[in-house]
Order: sequence, then structure tokens, then C-alpha cells
Amino acid sequence: MLKGKDIINTAQFSPQELNLIMNTAANFEKQVKDENIIRNMEGQVVATLFFEPSTRTRLSFETAANRLGARVITVANPASSSVAKGESLADTIRTVDGYADVIVMRHPMKGSAQIAADNAEHPFINAGDGAGQHPTQALLDIYTIRKEKGILGGHTVAFVGDLKNGRTVHSLGYFMALYRNKMIFVSPKALRMPEDISADLRSRGAEIEETEDLKKALSVSDIVYVTRIQRERFEDPAEYEKLKGSYIINRALIDQAKKGITILHPLPRVDEISTDVDEYEGAAYFRQAHNGLYIRMALLALVSGRV
Repeated sequence: MLKGKDIINTAQFSPQELNLIMNTAANFEKQVKDENIIRNMEGQVVATLFFEPSTRTRLSFETAANRLGARVITVANPASSSVAKGESLADTIRTVDGYADVIVMRHPMKGSAQIAADNAEHPFINAGDGAGQHPTQALLDIYTIRKEKGILGGHTVAFVGDLKNGRTVHSLGYFMALYRNKMIFVSPKALRMPEDISADLRSRGAEIEETEDLKKALSVSDIVYVTRIQRERFEDPAEYEKLKGSYIINRALIDQAKKGITILHPLPRVDEISTDVDEYEGAAYFRQAHNGLYIRMALLALVSGRV
């Protein structure tokens, strides 16, 4: 179903494909926890090209490839690649495509994923393209919601923080709409969800509320998805300083929230979730990060036709 396909954005998936990805991830999770030796991608090469800093996404993709028996070639610093010499993205991808069976890339430019996919003959996976999309994060997010809540639909989900620049919420919004969840967008006016995304989600039948009142949103939400204010997306440092710390979730606030609320965060966090929340039973953000391994194993195996 996914053999040979590129993974560019979350709008591309059918419900059947999402079920396949999550069920494949669950199977790999069991195999990893049972300490099985997995050889689905033995003899294959995965290229990971990260032109922006990353810990979880890069390491989980590389761990996923290694767990599957593949070998990894990587660019983890643009200064160490020919991009620093002025090579175009298209030329870089055409070159790497001759070395690898799957290409994974993170790049600071919105739209770079499509450029890369257009210039690669092998499957391409978008690991984040600027303020555009981060589909593999959204896939691990819904896998986490399924594990934490049992079902994917019928929830009220609050998205909190930098919704303007947050590619994770841009991606996840489409899945939340697909599974008929109500969404509450909580942000300062300067960091609201882009209107084109909100309008597109509404056109797909999504119920959306926008507010600056975090406490009220938490009182009615089953899930809160927290994002950091992204310093690297601001051209004016003074604007970042003004907006950082706009919303901070601490234990006192969670104790007043809807009972059983689940807290998600794509990480890294700065100060938007206090460490006193970490011991709360519904604080799922580190479990969420670990789920990225299994989702990325599933994607690599599926697009390479090795499952």
C-alpha cells in the first residue's frame, strides 16, 4: 500500500493507510520489547539529511533503521556537506539518491520536502520542512493518542503555544479533523494558527474554537498538545522575548483541568511545561517521544516494501 511512496504531509493519508502504519508500528514495538532480532531492511541503506538541529527525530530514524537491519549514512550538520559550497538542494538529493534506498530529510525551508521528493527516485520521508509540515511527528502523536486513550476520535484537543510556526500542530490538525475531534487553538494573537490552515481544516468539517484563555480550554479538553515558542522562527529577537513564556503549564493548572487530561508535547521543551508536571500520570510526552521509534520503523519498512 505504501511501497515506493513519499511521505510529505499528513493530508496524503487514507484511514486505511493510517491503520496499516499504526498496526505495523505496534508489531515492531512488540518485537523490540521482546528483544527479537529484526532483519526486514537488511542490505538496505537509509540516508538521513538534517539541515536543522534535531535530537529525537534524527536519532529515532537512525535507531529505527538500525533496528531493522539497515545501514545509515548521514548529514547532521549542513556545514559538513556541499550545501556549504552552494550546492542546490535538488543536486544534493539527486546525488544522495544514488547511494540510498530511502532518504529522510529535515530542512529549514518550507516546501523543501516536495522539492526533494521531486528529485529522488527512491522513497523520500519529510522529517520537517521549516514551518511547513512534520508528518512523522503527527503519526507518532496519533499512535500515542491511540495507546493513551484507546480511541482516536471524539476527543476535545487543545493546541497551545506557537501555532503560527509550529509544523507539528499544522500536521496533527489534519489527523484530528479526520478522526472528528474538536480542536481548541490557544495562542497569543501574534502566534495564531495560519488562516489558510484553519480554513482548510474547517472545509474538512473540523470544529475549531480559538481563544487566549488557557485555563478555560484545559477545563474542557481531553488532550492538551503543548508547543514551545520557537525562537529560531523569529526575525526580531525582541518579539520572541515579548512572547516567550506566554503559556506555562504547571501542576497547579493541571489539577484544575479536566480530570484525566493527557499532556502531549513534541519536545524539546523550554519552560512551557514545568517539571512538577512530569510525575502526573497523564504526562505522556516522554512516552510519546519513545513511540517515534516504532512509527519510524514502520514507515521505513513500509515505503521500502520490506514488510
